[in-house]
Amino acid sequence: MEKEAMNPITYVARRFDFWQIVSLIALVFFLVSILFPFYWMVSSSFKSYQEIGGVHPTYVPAKLRLDAYRELFDPNHPSYQNFGRNILNSVRVAVPTAIIAVILATLGAYAVARLRFRGREALMNSILIIYLFPGILLIIPLFAMLSKVGASIGFEVQDNLNVLVFTYLAQTLPVALYMLANYFRTIPEEIEEAALIDGCSRLEVIWRVTLPLSIPALVSVAIYTFMIAWNEFLYAFVFLNSRELFTMPIKINTIFNDPSPRPHVVMAASTIMTIPVVLLFLSLERFLEEGLTAGGVKG
Repeated sequence: MEKEAMNPITYVARRFDFWQIVSLIALVFFLVSILFPFYWMVSSSFKSYQEIGGVHPTYVPAKLRLDAYRELFDPNHPSYQNFGRNILNSVRVAVPTAIIAVILATLGAYAVARLRFRGREALMNSILIIYLFPGILLIIPLFAMLSKVGASIGFEVQDNLNVLVFTYLAQTLPVALYMLANYFRTIPEEIEEAALIDGCSRLEVIWRVTLPLSIPALVSVAIYTFMIAWNEFLYAFVFLNSRELFTMPIKINTIFNDPSPRPHVVMAASTIMTIPVVLLFLSLERFLEEGLTAGGVKG
C-alpha cells in the first residue's frame, strides 16, 4: 500500500509536537532577525544609490557593483576615502587594548581569586559596580584628569591613540577582572599548591599552571575587549580631531554626514568593519563557549 502523500504542514504537524513547533518557529524568527540586517548591509554595499533610495526595497542588487569599495580604497577614485588608514588606526587601538587588558586583568583577578586580604569581596563588588556606570559619565572626568597629567608631563591628550587606549582600559578592565576572577576560582587550588611545594614562585605558578588552564577565559576576555575598542565611537569622537587618526566608526560617521549622501559607501565601510569581528568569533567559538560558561560559575 502506497503511503499517503502529505504536504509539508501535515508532515511537520505529525513529526513534531506543539512545543517543538513553537520552539522551531521562535528559532527561525530569532535567526532571521539576526541574519537579515547583516545580509541587508552586505547587499546594500553592492547596490546603486537608486536601488537603496527607491520607494520599493531592493532585496537583491541587479549586479555586484564595486563603486563603494573603490571609493574606500582606490586612490584614483574622485572621492577617495583612504579607508585603509582608518582600519590601521582601529587596529592600533584595539589590539593593544586587548593585550594590556588581558595582562592587567590576569594579575588583578588572580590576586582577588587566590590571595587572602581584608576587603577582598568588597573590592570585587566595587569593580563590578564601576562597570555599571555608563561610559558617558566617565568621559568628562577622564578627559580632565588626562589633560592635567598631560600638561604636567608633556604629552597631548587630543589626537593621541595611546591616550585613547588608556580610556578604553577604563571601560574594559572592570568586567575583564570580574570574568577572570570567577574563572580562576573554578581551578582547583590544590594544583597551584603542588606547584608552590615544588619550588615555583607565585608568578611561575601563574605562568606555568594557571594561564594554560585559563586559555578559554583569556580568549573570551581578549575578544570582548578587542570588540569594545574596535566598535567604540564616543571616546574616539571626543579625543580625536585629526582625520588622519580617525578610527573606523568615526570615519563611517563622517561619510554618513557628508552633504552628498552615499549610503552604499556607508554600508561597504560597515561591512568591512563587521567581517573581522564575525570571523574572530567563528574561529574562536570553542574557546568563547568554554570561557564564558566556566567564568559564569562562582566557585
